Amino acid sequence: MKIIHCADLHLDARMSSNFSREQAKERRQELLRTFVHMADYATMHGVRIILISGDLFDTRNVSALARNTVRDVIVSHPQIDFLYLRGNHDNDNFLSKLKEVPPNLKLFGERWSDYTYGSIVISGLELTKENQAYAYHSLVLPHNTYNIVMLHGQLSDYQSKNRAEVISLNELKNKNIDYLALGHVHTHQSRRLDNRGVYCYPGCLEGRGFDECGEKGFVLLDIDEETLNAEAHFVSIASRTIYTLPVELTGIMTTNEAAKRIEEEISRVHYPARSIVKIQLTGELDVECELNCDYLEELFADYFYLVRVENATGLLVRYSDYEKDASLKGEFIRTVLASDLEESQKTEVIRCGLQALSGEEI
Repeated sequence: MKIIHCADLHLDARMSSNFSREQAKERRQELLRTFVHMADYATMHGVRIILISGDLFDTRNVSALARNTVRDVIVSHPQIDFLYLRGNHDNDNFLSKLKEVPPNLKLFGERWSDYTYGSIVISGLELTKENQAYAYHSLVLPHNTYNIVMLHGQLSDYQSKNRAEVISLNELKNKNIDYLALGHVHTHQSRRLDNRGVYCYPGCLEGRGFDECGEKGFVLLDIDEETLNAEAHFVSIASRTIYTLPVELTGIMTTNEAAKRIEEEISRVHYPARSIVKIQLTGELDVECELNCDYLEELFADYFYLVRVENATGLLVRYSDYEKDASLKGEFIRTVLASDLEESQKTEVIRCGLQALSGEEI
């Protein structure tokens, strides 16, 4: 039996941080299309079940387009069961608007629910602060079936900026779990759980920001129902890939020299034109270096769908070079270097100060 494991689709995400209004709208539509493409892929490859391990939607205010698209995809693929376990971003706005729940949409609650497909048992529970105390010891799985467990949350040693319940892997060991289908982490990762099973985060279907770089997609699980052996493969499906491209600038003195190095790096990596790229400038620059990131961003804007330039360079400032400099610039640099600011703060203060002294916009 073939099963797709996906999570963290975040349909209807605003995506206003990096994109223009029109680009954000287009990206929201691309997220929806990727969900549709995944269901079509499932049909083409004989997939029986799609596991959605949380965060199908991004916010409480789900648009009619997103709701209707998800409902229509489920209804139009009756041969596939969609097992939907809500995550910390999900709420009842989708389910409450359904006139009736399609028979192939299977749901979970705050107590363990099980769905059996021959020799395959799929269990899931929506973690809350209230049920964590009994969630682990109340999970009982047979020994002679292939057992999939669905949960959404962060591992106990994983820090997240978003609210999510904590999953304790130690409490799930030796529970007869073959495949722990997790959601919440947006990067694909799969590791051993114990001697019998593995745990897996499939990552998100589409990257939405520069903290979600690299290939995105889902995991295809192929289980032999007689031997109960299984193979899992990551399938890349995202319509666009997000990259961070480091460019080392040590030694340059002008924006045009920086542009040449960026051009060389772009030629080397061969990213597709549909890509979303952050050009991250690194290295140490002479205090006299002229570097205009806005100009660079405009210069390379047509190379990819979206280009952002991030200045992560440091300033090479030697106190001795300005020890006897009687100019206003020398006095300013000496004052900053002698201050109690952190080194990174000193760099930024000097950078902004020199721009102001030279009449440039900060």
